[in-house]
Amino acid sequence: MTKVVVIGGGYGGLRAIEGLQKNEDIEILLLDQNPYHYLQTEAYAYIAGKSDVHDIAIDLQSWCEGFQRVSFSQTKVESIDFEKKVILGDGAAISYDYLVYGVGARTNFFSFIEGLRENSYGVKFLNRAYNFRQRFEELLYEKLNLKNDDVHKPINIAIGGAGLSGVEVAAEMAYVVKEYGKTIGSRSRDINIYLIDASDTILPGTSSYIVNNTTKRLKKLGVNILTKAFITKVDEKKISFKDGDDLEYYFMIFTGGIKAAPINEAIDCEKNRLNQLIVDKTLNIGEYKDAFAVGDCIELRDKNDKILPPTAQVAERSAEYVAKAILSRIDGKEVLPFNASVMGIFVALGGKYAVGEMFSFIKVSGYKAYLLKKAITYAYYLGLKLRINTGFKNRLNRTRP
Repeated sequence: MTKVVVIGGGYGGLRAIEGLQKNEDIEILLLDQNPYHYLQTEAYAYIAGKSDVHDIAIDLQSWCEGFQRVSFSQTKVESIDFEKKVILGDGAAISYDYLVYGVGARTNFFSFIEGLRENSYGVKFLNRAYNFRQRFEELLYEKLNLKNDDVHKPINIAIGGAGLSGVEVAAEMAYVVKEYGKTIGSRSRDINIYLIDASDTILPGTSSYIVNNTTKRLKKLGVNILTKAFITKVDEKKISFKDGDDLEYYFMIFTGGIKAAPINEAIDCEKNRLNQLIVDKTLNIGEYKDAFAVGDCIELRDKNDKILPPTAQVAERSAEYVAKAILSRIDGKEVLPFNASVMGIFVALGGKYAVGEMFSFIKVSGYKAYLLKKAITYAYYLGLKLRINTGFKNRLNRTRP
């Protein structure tokens, strides 16, 4: 029996397991320091109060029990000995025949922006999204309790970073504020959403169709878009810019970049400026043909050597490739180089509205795009739930006398 250890229960890790478990001669162990899989792509709805924690987190133990020959251990990995093929974590030594390394990334709170880390929230971790949601609900509660004379005092919410995560959070929050206006009236009018980025445009790297339609929707929702805005300092009350006036704010979320998990530092492998591993054409770590890496913790490139964006879609594509590569290596077959591209992008823009583009020629916006995005998300979520239900049944069968 070949033992495969998967480190990281993110999008890449779970997709790799789905591909590998089809081989009955493989046993799989999933390691993660958290007991849940976090659907970070849906964090925007959770933060804005449109969904609950059970919509964005699933139990990894139950999910693994939905398969045969797949087990889970809540373990914080400390180091990996690639020569001996041993993983060290929480005082235990875990051996493997093949390794899938997918520890993901975290928010890159730029050190050159004074006070950024101390005074803003990220969305890469569930607890940070939870804290931000609490602050948003506290704000709405405070607005409800203000005396009439203070109702129209402006309250600003700042979102640093106008990439996909930042845009979706800004849109959903602005939409929720508008919806609250139907019940709490004028008390919601002076909650202002600011979307801030140092780039020339929002959603840099996407098509003009996505950028233009997203910009129109954000403006319709009342989002204040600040591009070419270089933040120099963040304190407890205001954001300072290189050029321009300070912005007083109530709370701030930062989605302006990522960096790989700290454990990458302990791996003897070439890395980029984001601490991501530079892997070879078959996604192997260094010279080790039995150790593969997937997702945001590595620098992924397409066939034209263009860096692919750190999205769930790309993580899953790399994991699908690695699962096939391991099966090929076990069978003694040649492993072809990784070759993937971004098939499309959908941007949730508040309520039942989205903008999407697939294969560079299918372009949709509005309710149709929303339905397509929801269908993709629902299919993924339904797959997780069905696997968990199978896990429950398997557990019951094992415990029955």
